[in-house]
Amino acid sequence: MPGSIELVIFDCDGVLVDSERLSVEVDRHVLAHFGWDLTHEEIVHRFVGRSADHFRAEIEAHVGRRLGDDWEEPFQHLYREAFDRELVAVDGVEAALDAIPLATCVASSGSHEKIRRTLGLTGLLARFDGRIFSADDVDEGKPAPDLFLHAAARMGVAPSRCAVVEDSRFGVRAARAAGMRSYGYAGGLTPAELLEGENTEVFSDMAELPALLGVVAAG
Repeated sequence: MPGSIELVIFDCDGVLVDSERLSVEVDRHVLAHFGWDLTHEEIVHRFVGRSADHFRAEIEAHVGRRLGDDWEEPFQHLYREAFDRELVAVDGVEAALDAIPLATCVASSGSHEKIRRTLGLTGLLARFDGRIFSADDVDEGKPAPDLFLHAAARMGVAPSRCAVVEDSRFGVRAARAAGMRSYGYAGGLTPAELLEGENTEVFSDMAELPALLGVVAAG
C-alpha cells in the first residue's frame, strides 16, 4: 500500500537500461549458430529476465551436449559492440529516479560485470554503486525469489516493505514469490498481459512510476 514501501528494487535490463532489444537480436544470432531458429517473440517468452546460466542450459538441452566453459567467448564482442553503439537508459527512468525519495537498489539476472558496464555506459552507475545484486550471488535466479530476498536482506528491509520494478514475466513471478509488491513495466518487449497478476501493477511509462509507488520527492 502507498506509504508502506521502504525499498524499491530495480531490475536492470529493460527497466534501467534499454538493453533487451539489443540483446535479443544478438541472442537470435547465437541460437542460430547452434541450429536453433527462434523468433523474436519466442526469445522474449523463453529468455528475457532469465540468467546466463539458464540460457546456456537451454542451449545444451537443445543440442544434447554440454558446452565448454568458454562457449560464450566467440559471441561476447557482438553484445559489447551493440551496447557500445546503441545502449541508452530507458526513456524517463532518470526523472523517475529523481522523483523517488526512497532507498533503491538493483537486482538483475546479469552478472556483476555486465550490470556495472551497462549502468556505466548509460550514466546510471553512480546512482546504485554499492547497492547492486546479481543472480550470481544466489543459488537460484528468477523466477525463484532468492535474488530479491537477498537484496532485501542486504539492504536491511523486510520483503513486505519492498517494491520491485520489473519488465519480464519471470521477474514479476520472482517478486510475487518473495512476497513483494511488483510493478511491471510494459514499455519494453514483454506484452502487458504476461506481466499481469496478483499484487502487480502494470504500467507503460516510467513517468507514472513515482505516483504508482505513492511517493514523489518534493521540489
